Amino acid sequence: MSERFNQLSNFLCGEMKMSHIYQPVMLIQLLSNAGQATVSAIAKAILVNDPTQVEYYEEITKRSPGNVLTENRGLTVRDGDTYRLEGFGELSNCEVIKLIKICEEKIDHFLQTRTSDPWSHRRKSSRYIPGSTKYAVLVRAKYRCQLCGISAHEKALEVDHIIPRNFFGGDDISNLQALCYSCNSMKRDTDNTDLRDVAQRYHDRDTTCAYCDPSYESLTTSNILSYSVFDPSPVSTGHTLIIPRRHVADYFDLFQPELNSIQQNLNERRSSLLESDDSITGFNVGFDSGKDAGQTDLHCYLHLIPRRKVDSESVEGGLRSVISRE
Repeated sequence: MSERFNQLSNFLCGEMKMSHIYQPVMLIQLLSNAGQATVSAIAKAILVNDPTQVEYYEEITKRSPGNVLTENRGLTVRDGDTYRLEGFGELSNCEVIKLIKICEEKIDHFLQTRTSDPWSHRRKSSRYIPGSTKYAVLVRAKYRCQLCGISAHEKALEVDHIIPRNFFGGDDISNLQALCYSCNSMKRDTDNTDLRDVAQRYHDRDTTCAYCDPSYESLTTSNILSYSVFDPSPVSTGHTLIIPRRHVADYFDLFQPELNSIQQNLNERRSSLLESDDSITGFNVGFDSGKDAGQTDLHCYLHLIPRRKVDSESVEGGLRSVISRE
């Protein structure tokens, strides 16, 4: 055996670490084509081995051409997962070839004369997002679709823009979520809500509200949609407020990207406090929602309250203890 064979064989059998099928598929293409292959050829080979892509277009087939040709035109018949062309046996071989040629010409004409990109619905969703950002989104979602809950082991997950790019949604991680390819496809095909007003609402501010115009010298963490500061009247040392930038009174009126943003700041502040103060042994986290729950400001914020063993003699009940049971 040649030295090169032994090197490749050793890599494949012992050294290769696989998170997916991509490496062996690429090597098959190179080995099958005299040692070289284009990126496009390798991508097509991966596509052939990706059942989720087939499943995506199976849904497209049933909803679009299958429905039109069968239900609307009566040219085809569907029997389970099989379509049959009505009257195919009446066609001669020559007629079949001519009809295929007409179909190919129709495809060419459509692609040449179409003013907009017919594949834009796929390209927009797959425009490059850094791998580190995708990883962070998937980890945050615990590798499950955030709509239906299915695991990434059962269906491929895609990184989706909560507010679509069409409606000015940005690439910040707070506007990203993990969706399986089915939920992402359904969201894209059926959600025709104009979200431009929602995007504009992120800029809502009240000039009389101190939380809408924070002093940047006081910020402990900050991102596009939220920031954090030390509470001016702390319950304990390190007590932090995490505040949405939009002027919004109630936690239950927050948009999902804002919740994502607040969670990001919450995690950062918790890590920072634990690193800087080894006396911290726990946290209380929560919102006040409504006057009877103790809310005094018309701008909602989340409390991150560090706890220590010396805080009190008894911590039994945690947040439940805010209401006396006596």
